[in-house]
Amino acid sequence: MLYLVALLLHCLPLAMGQYDICKSWVTTDDGPSWEFYACQPKAMRMKDYVTVRVDPAGITCGDPPERFCTHENPYLCSDECDASNPDLAHPPKLMFDSEDEGLATYWQSVTWRRYPEPLLANITLSWNKSIELTDDIVITFEYGRPTIMMLEKSLDNGRTWHPYQYYADDCMEAFSMPARRVRDLSTTSANRVLCTEEYSRWAGSKKEKTVRFEVRDRFAIFAGPDLKNMDNLYTRLESAKGLKDFFTVTDLRMRLLRPALGGTYVQRENLYKYFYAVSNIEVTGRCKCNLHANLCTFKEGSLQCECEHNTTGQDCGKCKKNFRSRSWRAGSYLPLPNGSPNACAAAGSAFGNCECYGHSNRCSYIDFLNVVTCVSCKHNTRGQHCQHCRLGFYRNSSAELDDENVCIECNCNQIGSMHDRCNETGYCECKEGATGPKCDDCLPNYYWRQGCFPNVCDDELLLCQNGGTCYQNQRCVCPVGFKGVLCQQSRCEADKKDCDGAPSACGSLGTVLLGVLALQLRGWVDL
Repeated sequence: MLYLVALLLHCLPLAMGQYDICKSWVTTDDGPSWEFYACQPKAMRMKDYVTVRVDPAGITCGDPPERFCTHENPYLCSDECDASNPDLAHPPKLMFDSEDEGLATYWQSVTWRRYPEPLLANITLSWNKSIELTDDIVITFEYGRPTIMMLEKSLDNGRTWHPYQYYADDCMEAFSMPARRVRDLSTTSANRVLCTEEYSRWAGSKKEKTVRFEVRDRFAIFAGPDLKNMDNLYTRLESAKGLKDFFTVTDLRMRLLRPALGGTYVQRENLYKYFYAVSNIEVTGRCKCNLHANLCTFKEGSLQCECEHNTTGQDCGKCKKNFRSRSWRAGSYLPLPNGSPNACAAAGSAFGNCECYGHSNRCSYIDFLNVVTCVSCKHNTRGQHCQHCRLGFYRNSSAELDDENVCIECNCNQIGSMHDRCNETGYCECKEGATGPKCDDCLPNYYWRQGCFPNVCDDELLLCQNGGTCYQNQRCVCPVGFKGVLCQQSRCEADKKDCDGAPSACGSLGTVLLGVLALQLRGWVDL
């Protein structure tokens, strides 16, 4: 009986929701079998599964306790933040709690008591899982919205970060960008990173608390104002390069760069009214399962796709062990309305006896060697079984051999490296003086100028003499009366014994030796 109920649920028509089931049991001339569809989990409140971190250390108020004021009553500073008192503390978890009876609870930063030193705070949200945004990100501030802030995203669990949107009361002054609105973007610029002034200018209204990242407005560019033409949106997500990834994140970071001012300038006599306070962060999205799952559950502290289509992994990003006869592919929204599941297939195809890890679908028999080898390896792989990386690429240690991203480009700096190849950890071979994984930095006592060159002068070993100053480690700027690489030579004529009534320094053996040393280190003279 339970089997029949489960079978009935799988057979419900797709009209119940778009891309909400992964398969159904159908009967054909060859007998009953599963028919697969592209599928995805439902959207949910992602803040219920988030891990939050606030930095730098000491940015949260209350340790030590301090008073703060409000913009409405800037000289009535009776409020207090005290981390040791639960009634007066404002820890980060209060950005995600349920607020009873309309009483706002919020995280709060220290006040701007160290002005003019910038008051900077980072709020990082991590899911340890790829998620796809389906609605606006909404951040609610108490006591005024920041006048300057940034929203950043990561696609690799916080290893690298990219700008998502800039916010400022004056975009040109803060970020050297013109102010733009999302609703003015076109179909070709829907994934543009822009700066908006819509949420940063002080209006003095307590109701204006929210800062948004407008996901729906970007969707509306394709689906219309009411998001009724979702088919067009799904089509564009498949065809427009980078559009699907634009709405995908593993982490979000809010960089708060300048608090609400409550006016046009900072009042130095009352710095206790300047701080950040965030009462709520709403993030709505779904687990990214590459259209191979319609369920996503919270297991062992992280979200996990319940994979279908013979796929596996946290994002259903690879085929199961015995279903790798062809390369793994994400599902597709197209053709409408059911999409393409691109399910992994069991072994047993014509080339199933030669393992190419999904990087080739053709094999060749070499008679005189009596071996079968993969032909035309893809994904920057090479070798008999496509098990090695091409020159200029290295093995992605976090990916399995059948992953399309198993080989990562070395990206060696063309100027600082010996060649475009790197070792198995991704480190390039650097020229003299260069350093770093990609040879795009210089060792100490070297400076970068289309390559790394030895310092002519610095603050430790090669000191400019006679009052000279070192300019960018490249040359000494000499005072009047002196010249040379280290300003070690007097400009007096060689046949005079003194200059301006002082003993001559022209023939000093010590200065000559210093000049020779500098020439050897630098290799050229800049007089």
